[in-house]
Amino acid sequence: MTSSINFQPNFPASATTETTIATTYHYYISKMTIDKSWTQIRKRSNSTVFWQGLQSFLQMAKPHVNDRGFIRCPCNRCINNVQHQLEVLETHIHRFGFMSDYNEWIYHGENVNAASSSNVPQPNSGVHDRDEMFEVLEDIISNDAEVDQLGSQSSNVQYDDLFTALNSELYPGVSSFSSLNFLVKLMHLKVMNKWTNKSFDELLKLLKLAFPKMDLVESHYEAKKLMTKMGLGYQSIHVCKNDCALFWNENSTSETCPVCSESRWKMQAGRRTGKNVPHKVLRYFPLAPRLKRLFATSKTAKLMRWHRAGKSTDDNVMQHPVDGRAWKDFDRNHPVFADNVRNVRLGLAANGFNPFNNMSISYSMWPVVLTTYNLPPWLCMKPEYLMLSLLIPGPQSPGKDMDVFLRPLIEELKELWENGIDTRDAGNDRKVFKMRAALLWTVNDFPARSNLSGWSGQGYKVCPTCNEDTPSMRVIGKTAYFGHRRFLPSTHRWRSNLDFDGRTERKRPPRKFSSVDIMDQLRRVKTTIPGKHPNYGGVKRKRGDDELNWRKKSIFYELPYWAEIELKHNLDVMHIEKNICDSLLETLMGDPHKSKDTDNDRRDLQNLGIRSELHLYEDGNRLMKPAAEYTFSEANRRKFCKFVRSVKFPDGFASNLSKNVDQNDSRIVGLKSHDCHMIMQRLLPVGCQSLVNKTNSSTIIELCTFFNQLCARTVNVTDMVKAQDQLVIILCKLERIFPPAFFDIMIHLVLHLPEEAILGGPVYMRWMYPFERNAAKPEGSISEGYVINEALTFCSRYFDDIETRFNRPDRNDDGIHRTRRLFVFESQCKPMGKQSKVYVEKNVRDRAEFYILNNSTEIETYLNQHKQELQLRACLNPDEAHRNEFADWFFEKIYAMNRVHAPEVTHELLSLASKSNIVVSSYPACIVNGVRFVTHARDVRLKMQNSGVSVLGTENEIFYGQLQEILEFSYLNDFSVVLFKCKWFRCDSRRMVTENNITSINITSESYKDDQFILASQAQKVFYVEDPSRGPNWRVVQHVNHRSIWDITEDGMSDIDLLQNNSSLNFTLFVDLGNLPQINLQRNDGDVIPIVQPFTTVSQHVNETASFLNDDDEEDVSEEDDETVEESTDEETDEGNDVVDTEEDDDDHSYRTSDSD
Repeated sequence: MTSSINFQPNFPASATTETTIATTYHYYISKMTIDKSWTQIRKRSNSTVFWQGLQSFLQMAKPHVNDRGFIRCPCNRCINNVQHQLEVLETHIHRFGFMSDYNEWIYHGENVNAASSSNVPQPNSGVHDRDEMFEVLEDIISNDAEVDQLGSQSSNVQYDDLFTALNSELYPGVSSFSSLNFLVKLMHLKVMNKWTNKSFDELLKLLKLAFPKMDLVESHYEAKKLMTKMGLGYQSIHVCKNDCALFWNENSTSETCPVCSESRWKMQAGRRTGKNVPHKVLRYFPLAPRLKRLFATSKTAKLMRWHRAGKSTDDNVMQHPVDGRAWKDFDRNHPVFADNVRNVRLGLAANGFNPFNNMSISYSMWPVVLTTYNLPPWLCMKPEYLMLSLLIPGPQSPGKDMDVFLRPLIEELKELWENGIDTRDAGNDRKVFKMRAALLWTVNDFPARSNLSGWSGQGYKVCPTCNEDTPSMRVIGKTAYFGHRRFLPSTHRWRSNLDFDGRTERKRPPRKFSSVDIMDQLRRVKTTIPGKHPNYGGVKRKRGDDELNWRKKSIFYELPYWAEIELKHNLDVMHIEKNICDSLLETLMGDPHKSKDTDNDRRDLQNLGIRSELHLYEDGNRLMKPAAEYTFSEANRRKFCKFVRSVKFPDGFASNLSKNVDQNDSRIVGLKSHDCHMIMQRLLPVGCQSLVNKTNSSTIIELCTFFNQLCARTVNVTDMVKAQDQLVIILCKLERIFPPAFFDIMIHLVLHLPEEAILGGPVYMRWMYPFERNAAKPEGSISEGYVINEALTFCSRYFDDIETRFNRPDRNDDGIHRTRRLFVFESQCKPMGKQSKVYVEKNVRDRAEFYILNNSTEIETYLNQHKQELQLRACLNPDEAHRNEFADWFFEKIYAMNRVHAPEVTHELLSLASKSNIVVSSYPACIVNGVRFVTHARDVRLKMQNSGVSVLGTENEIFYGQLQEILEFSYLNDFSVVLFKCKWFRCDSRRMVTENNITSINITSESYKDDQFILASQAQKVFYVEDPSRGPNWRVVQHVNHRSIWDITEDGMSDIDLLQNNSSLNFTLFVDLGNLPQINLQRNDGDVIPIVQPFTTVSQHVNETASFLNDDDEEDVSEEDDETVEESTDEETDEGNDVVDTEEDDDDHSYRTSDSD
């Protein structure tokens, strides 16, 4: 048999000795005669000649692969436009054939030198070499197909249409776009700018009309079909109408439910409709291919290792879940899993919402979302990195049957844990590794937590941490989670104080339940039938005493590692903070409908025999309610509303809360979760100081300070340990202030938040803010839209010429700064508004120029040299002489050095010494380091506040002021420096007071009138709110963290919000442990509230007892959510401040137990 490649060497004998081995090889290849006839064989499957020719071709091409092992593929589909590894070339050429017009194999070893020549024609006229979509498809195909069956028909046929569009010119003669590239970018713009489908169709029609020869799809529907091929798809799984079971796996072909025997299909008049229509459809988005795609591109593959290199080196500092005790315990228990840094750690969140944006329609669908904790903290909670896993259909909430819908996900998680999946790592030369994954925890609001964990969210034992030792008591119409004195040391004096509930406290603190204890409890739980059929799973049952509050054993326990995880289900800080804020505000404001100071709450005090001054009393034919000290008087209520209305937040910080204050300044309504976050941590501590007595206000401030600590980006373990003990004191003080009915389960759960922070790390990666989103269409449309959006998000990582989610400029983007040698010239900002040319007086300009020189660290040698010369002259006031003379001395010094061509004199140094132009540019606003600053004169006319500044002194003291002018000083050679001219407030002990972590400053006293300038880059953002407790001339200072600034050193940080404080160390939680004062809990303003209701004597209520659905009573298993939970709608809207407020829904629960008279 004749070889397909015949060598006919004809080169000098000295070649083998005078050239390297590689050069000799290329010399041979360039001179040999190559038999290419095998490329024309059509019946390739059984052709030995074709196979031998292909093997010889691959051997010739092998030395020419790139550093990743890739080379152009000459099959009839890739046509040298896409690069693959050699094994993929083999399968592609065998399946698709060898491209007919590729006659000189310049990319695979033939005439190698010619391949690098500029006059060698490139495939498809060059544009496709730069087309980003080649790299996109290369990464998608290599990861989706290569690992399993490289080049197989089943794994590649779906991409044929994509390659057709990729190899098509958008328009004859237009080489800047392929048809696919243009369409993907157009679809991306649609998604980014929220175009409607109809508007997109109209745009396509206009483009076709203007450019008839354009190769473009006809409609959005066709574009969507093409984009879906780049997505990862989903599975539609039919569900029993009663939520009993899935028609999946062994039940996939069943016509009836295996539990309740109901038909799988919708029926009319007892007969099936013409077309089989299922009752419900669960959309399942497989997890494994989505995790593989994170490794498919080097843009994310490297980030999946961040958790190993980025974890804190200080065991006392937590910046990411990897620093928490739960992660470390998991690694210790599973060392083989932890050894591979690429193994994935996941978090799960589920929450119901109404997709119709119409609260009059009762409909609840539940997306189940996963996040990847391998990523750095500034990415893992971003929408682009959240993965939709399940879309549970409505119209009812799954309730206790959540496990039925979670079955596909749990099975895949088990497979990923036990066997893993082969994955190609683009960050490691595309080598294949066995990727495994583990679920660390879930993040849910309290009712959803009940559905997922199996621990009921109602009853006396509702706290999942305290378990059967939950402190609770029965009050009129509800259960109060009251009695936190049991958490105090046994010898604490408050345990014997009768002012709390009329009794001494002898109970021990709740014991800590280990994983073994929990499994022992679960073994006693009876197996229940799933579903809501009235004859099967819908039958009400009684829980036994030994079952405690367990409804079921959660499906998560099927995961081999789940039982030993200490933090399985996170308490959601977002909802806890919102509900506590609502309870405090509504009680302080005396809301007639939602206050925790109702008539029955006062009767509870009388039943307990405490706080007699607050008891209801009879006045003739009326029942009177004395005003309490923990509520605002009418005048103070208006003061607080006016205070909230007066607050102006910085740009991008929060919504405009003045819109939530009613016109009569008597109520605050419509607060969203983020609004409550701002009020709780920023406004309530300031506003309540002078409106309630000191004991009440200090306790509320202590609670707010704790939330400030807890929500910091960097959490200190020591702070959380201290907070654990101090919260017990705070809750006991609250029990002394408010009636027992105030203490719903949300108040009690605060006690366990520090321990969860120690286990899980910073709260902002374990709360519901990132997960709660509102959609506009029901299940099917959401699923289709998600798959397309997923594909577009992946493609957008490769685009640099259009705005995408990954390169989108920040709202306050200060542009690209040119690199300078001198810090003062490099430290630029982006001026905004109308430029004005102003003349600055000489003495002011001299002070400004000296400040610039004195803050130029690069000329520190010259500054010291001048000071030494002044000392030799024995000046009476050397500091003043240095300020007055240095600029001229420096000018003469540098110009003298320049005349002799000293190498250290650069253009920048010469420009700095030459002094600035006498005409200065003035601006009303500018952006520095992603933060917007506005002069005070303009700020007073706006609804936001951006003129507050602070600067750190040489001895780490902080100076506060207001920005008066933004001045740009111009130097030679187009260099400039931007200075802030500020009004600085006096910061002595008389004019600046810090109490309870609240810093107040008097704004009428000014200092440093001769030293008003700072560099724009030195300014730190603050804002001021009125201090009602100290008078109109006092303001409370609120610090603001700059965008994209973390306590972690890392490049490439993206848009970060301003919601969090940098460190829990910024707040000192100090709790007064002195004696409880014997305060008069009745307000002394004489305000008595007559109760407008049919007259009932107090004595009729004293002995009133109330029933309660205890563990022995029937359980309502229809449960869309726990019956004692009151739902509230909380849809966030953007108030124009570029705050991405969380959009909540009809399943956002306020957890307030309902009052019943």
